[in-house]
Amino acid sequence: MFCGSAAGAASARKGAYYAGPGNRFWPTLHQIGLIPRLLTPDEFATLPQYGLGLTDMAKHVSGSDASLPKSADDPQAIADKIMRIDPDILAFVGKRAAQVFFHHLFHKTRVDYGLQHEALGATALFVLPSTSGLAVRYWDEAPWRALAALIKSI
Repeated sequence: MFCGSAAGAASARKGAYYAGPGNRFWPTLHQIGLIPRLLTPDEFATLPQYGLGLTDMAKHVSGSDASLPKSADDPQAIADKIMRIDPDILAFVGKRAAQVFFHHLFHKTRVDYGLQHEALGATALFVLPSTSGLAVRYWDEAPWRALAALIKSI
């Protein structure tokens, strides 16, 4: 299960996940071998057939991370959803959503990329660099490749 902060402006307009120009989400999923072909944002609903899912920390707002009000975040709803669905891994796409989640559940103020020491029940927690074109200076595919290796080992 992938969890972002909120739909970006382009994604909200299009009604599809990771639809912004320059977003690397879909190409990265294909390049690291989690999906067999490059999907378009409009095909997001097909992800469950590959064992993958999508959600966001803030479901009722859209925009860049910097523009999101803290009051829109609902880390407890994410935790409840994960406990109900029980995926093998919850991977945060970008540090913002991860920091909100880890601060709320574990009182942790700093997270690094990669597999975390904490877990939610049997669900491993993983933090990835954002795929947003606005976060290009933080881009590193290595944590994404590490996630793919972990998924394939399960």
